[in-house]
This record gives sequence, structure tokens and C-alpha cells, in this order.
Amino acid sequence: MVHQGFPRLIDIDIKLKTKIKYAGVDEQTIIDILTRRSGEQRREIAFEYERIAKKDLNTALKAALSGPLEALMLGLMKTTAQYDASELKASMKGLGTDEETLIEIVCSRNDEELADIKKVYKEMFKKDLEKDVAGDTSGDFAKLLLSLVQVTKRDQPSNVVDYEKIDEDARSLYEAGVKRKGTDVVTWITIMSQRSVPHLQKVFERYKSYSPYDMKESIRKEVKGDLEKSFLTLVECFENRQLYFANRLNEAMKSKGAKEKVVTRIMVSRCEVDLMKIRTEFRRQHKRSLYQTIAEHTKGDYQKALLSLCGGDD
Repeated sequence: MVHQGFPRLIDIDIKLKTKIKYAGVDEQTIIDILTRRSGEQRREIAFEYERIAKKDLNTALKAALSGPLEALMLGLMKTTAQYDASELKASMKGLGTDEETLIEIVCSRNDEELADIKKVYKEMFKKDLEKDVAGDTSGDFAKLLLSLVQVTKRDQPSNVVDYEKIDEDARSLYEAGVKRKGTDVVTWITIMSQRSVPHLQKVFERYKSYSPYDMKESIRKEVKGDLEKSFLTLVECFENRQLYFANRLNEAMKSKGAKEKVVTRIMVSRCEVDLMKIRTEFRRQHKRSLYQTIAEHTKGDYQKALLSLCGGDD
């Protein structure tokens, strides 16, 4: 389908000597250009487009596209931090809260990423992310998310392995949960939001010598609902973040269709971060490629765009 009046973006070389010719543009041209460039190049294209076409590229994309393809392309026009900030804002907009998005982003991003998101969130929405999270969540779930969003407290990884501290934390996690009646959630939050990732990986390993259950099984036994999902996301990301995203993608494309929002969010937010590693983990864990899975569970131009972003079959 050709959209008249949408200037044709073609002949964009790697040095971004952008030439834009006026003609109708089809979705395939948009997909080819925007999914095969880096974020920096896409922003350069947007700048050139506005200079030559005298209109905003995002506005033109909104007019030309619709549905999941539009969401995917508009997402690609943002920086990773802008995209994450926008998704967080959307998850807390209106009456209900989209806890799934909130948990995925806050619990899977590292300290550096969260610091960027907070800064950009403030620039974009003139509000503090902490205040919005506090206003939209409650109880222990709110405490956990806020302890992560505050990001100033996590220990830096050290070359010195502190076996005493590892043992102490593993025992504290056990005594705060499985060993007692009820759960001392604050202790769990403190350890998981303040310790470095390499330290926590060793703590979870050591934990098995105290508890008859591993950390994930313990979480499932001790807490429920959004708090359970949050702790599980944290532990999975501490253990292997790319495997977490691979599993999320697989889960989102299990049924006949696909949970397009989840697929779009992961593909857009990780395409400049660790998508190649996610592809590797996907193939290793699910015995088929991410590319094949996308081809099977999506359709049309949205499918073409995802496959192009995915970048190849494994």
C-alpha cells in the first residue's frame, strides 16, 4: 500500500548523507530504512527529513502507519531511555496500572539504565519517576520498586569475593523467608536492591545450602501477585538477563497470535543493547530461533519489521 505525500527516504548511506526524494512511500521502504539503522542514524534521518520535508517525521509516520507497526516504528525513533520512560509513563496513565510493564522495566534494567531513565523521565514529563511509582503502587510492591528506582544504593562489583558477606546474606534471605512463619520482605528488598549482581549470583548459589528450595522456588512459596513477579524478575535478571528476555519473548509468542505489546517493547528496548545475546539464549533455551518464532506468530508488515530488526536466523 502506497501512502501519497509521504516523502520517500532512500539512498541513505552509512555516513548519513541523506537524500530524500518526494513520492509515495510504502511500508516496506519505511521498514527497510528504520529497522536497519542505529538509533543515532535514525535520529539523523529524522533531522534531515524535517529539514527537507518541513515536517516532523514522527507525525508523518503516525499518518502513514497504524496498529503494531506504528507502535514499533515510533518506538524506534526514541532513544532507549526515552522509550523506556515513555513505556513507564503509559503503564501508570489513567485509571489502572499496567503492572506487567512496570515490573519488566524496573526489575530488569541495571543501575546505569535506571539512572538514564529517571533523568529522561523528568525531562520528558516534568515529573519524578519515584513520585509516579509511589502514587500508582502500594505496600511491599511499592517498597520494592522504589528501592530499585532510587538506584543510588547498590554496591559496585568488587574484585575481592567476600565469602563471609555472601554467607551472611544467604542466611539472612533464608531466615527472612522459608525458615520463619510469614516473610520479612524488607530484608529481601534490602539485599536484592543494594548488593552487586556478581555478589547476588554467589548468594543465590550459597542459599541452596541453607534452604531446601532455591531462591526462585522460595519466592513462589513466600509471596504472591505483583511482589512475586517482581522478585522472580529480579532473580532471573541477576542470573541471566538475556535469558529472561528470551523467555519473555517465547511466552509472548506461545499461543496462535502474539502479545504484540510485549514483543514490541522487548525488541525496541533491547535492539541496541543486547538483542544478539537474547537471540543466542533463545536458540539455546527453546531449540529454535527467535527469527523462526517471530515468522510463525506474527504477520504482515509488523512481521517484516520485527524480522528485519531481529537481523537474521540462528
